Amino acid sequence: MKHYAGLDVSVKETSVCILDASGTICREKKVVSHPEDLVAILSDPAFSLERVGLEAGPMSQWLFEGLAQAGLPIFCIETRHTKAFLKASQTNKSDRNDARGIAHMMRVGLFKDVHVKTLTSQKRRALLTARSLLQEKAVAFENDMRGLLRNFGLKVGEVSGGRFEERIRELVEADPDLAEIMEPLLAGRRKLREEFANLDKKVLQEAKHDEVCKRLMTVPGVGPVVSLAYVSTIDIPSRFRNSRAVGAVLGLTPMLNQSGESKRVGHVSLCGDAMMRKLLYEAAQSMLTRVVKWCWLKAWAMNIARRHGKKKANVALARRLAVVMHRMWVDGSEFRWTREETTSTVAA
Repeated sequence: MKHYAGLDVSVKETSVCILDASGTICREKKVVSHPEDLVAILSDPAFSLERVGLEAGPMSQWLFEGLAQAGLPIFCIETRHTKAFLKASQTNKSDRNDARGIAHMMRVGLFKDVHVKTLTSQKRRALLTARSLLQEKAVAFENDMRGLLRNFGLKVGEVSGGRFEERIRELVEADPDLAEIMEPLLAGRRKLREEFANLDKKVLQEAKHDEVCKRLMTVPGVGPVVSLAYVSTIDIPSRFRNSRAVGAVLGLTPMLNQSGESKRVGHVSLCGDAMMRKLLYEAAQSMLTRVVKWCWLKAWAMNIARRHGKKKANVALARRLAVVMHRMWVDGSEFRWTREETTSTVAA
């Protein structure tokens, strides 16, 4: 008889529920949230596991990898879909009930599995996240110092990052008490900036030595950070049925709400990777405002800006960039600046 398992993961323990084909509970247990402990209970020869469900979350990639290496039929399932199913099927929420609900999803096949990234993409994403975090904290330090000094009538004003520390010292030079207060904050800010520069250099090196990133950087407005983030987010381009599907996965396509004769097209869905969506928006904005050389993609976006405004043009261009970059990755081609180049290549 076939069996189906559901795993509800928390930081310390994971609730495990195993059902048979008729939906009868065969085993329920809590084990330590570690691949070896989960493999030990799921590898029991008494069970012939057909599917094992694991909800996507902070620990899902690590657990998925361990269970997959053990040869278990593991599926990482989409969080929103799982939440909706569990909410509709149970009154009381608990770890045990969630594990039961996930096991029933596996049994009836009512689930949507998600892609689990490769180890290389996970490490690249961790690098980009750490870099962004250091940058945010350094800016927060600077803003807090500005706010503290403003209480004493000392205004930092507009100053470049390289002269920020010098400017702070100039303002507090006449007040030893304020200078003593600012010194540890300046030291913390300096350390954050140094470590940010180290990670930024590592990002540049990663992008420089990756052939796909180098091709993507031929797109105007796309630099090392955007290209490396895109490669780590998409991971495997063949998992998309076509290039247009990338925009929807990244939450850059409008939501549709249709019922009977009512049909409403709303804002973009904002589903998927928020960091990648933000970077694509910045790349689109850079193309429209900073890139001097004209290309067919910029002209297309400027026409939208004239009709619907700059904000909608930026979003549309961000979505188009995601599609174009995926096609470049699949084709192994560089960015084509004119429509004629694109047409001639397709014809050939």
